[in-house]
Amino acid sequence: MQNKRNFAPIFFVGPHIILFIVFILIPSIYGIYASFTKWNLVADPVWVGLDNYKTILADSDSTFNSQFLNGLKNTLLFVVLSVPLMIIIPLMIAVSLEHKEVKLKNLFQTLLYVPGLISISAAALIWSLIFNKQLGIVNNLFGSEAVWTTTQPYAWITIIVVTVWAGIGGNMIIYRAGINGVSRDLYESAEIDGAGSIRKFFSITLPSIKFPLIYTLVMTTAGAFNVFAQPLMMTSGGPRQGTTVLMMYIRDLAFSHGESIAGMASAMAVLLGLVILVISAFQYYAMSRNA
Repeated sequence: MQNKRNFAPIFFVGPHIILFIVFILIPSIYGIYASFTKWNLVADPVWVGLDNYKTILADSDSTFNSQFLNGLKNTLLFVVLSVPLMIIIPLMIAVSLEHKEVKLKNLFQTLLYVPGLISISAAALIWSLIFNKQLGIVNNLFGSEAVWTTTQPYAWITIIVVTVWAGIGGNMIIYRAGINGVSRDLYESAEIDGAGSIRKFFSITLPSIKFPLIYTLVMTTAGAFNVFAQPLMMTSGGPRQGTTVLMMYIRDLAFSHGESIAGMASAMAVLLGLVILVISAFQYYAMSRNA
């Protein structure tokens, strides 16, 4: 008797595969191709080989070289400042919510997750008003005259605050799901043996959520390298391009008011993608080998 093939899974997976190919795979391949061309989004791309990469990486007199280095420096600074907070704060909250004494756990979780439902652009706009010099709540509440978005280090502080505020809820829920999967018997046995909260955290909780930690670390880091809306809307890349991240330079080159330099922008985007790929692979390898 001939077996009948079940095509039902295809109807569920097929649309996702099609969307992935159309909106991710094909644009990515064409973007890599465009990085080897001189292209203004209008005329046909002209193949220039590695010229774009040589200009960006090796030509110290080139504007593109200085833009890339400054953008990469600011992006790395954002990653270093934001990622540890986005990992540690949600973890501390998730662990705290598991204490028996804490009431209304689901309410607190919901309140912390709500900012994640707001678009990052809207969140940046809200916090720009909060940090406004004349009308902002922060200055009026503390009697401060700080110009938050146009002076350093305040500009970076505002960007980090809105990023952490908008993002901790998602990571917290991932950690709570991992913690809830830990057997209560382990904690009870540890308590009988006289283990305190710190001992239980490092001996039971942390090893049990290692894979959620790997996931959040890799995804949070990759997302941080793609930062764009916060510095664009809150500081406009200032002061003196001190918060202009690489994605802002890429956007300006590709869609500038003058002549578009999409080929050069594509090369910068490819280089950024390679940085993200290498760092993500290193993070995964370093953490998973000890899992």
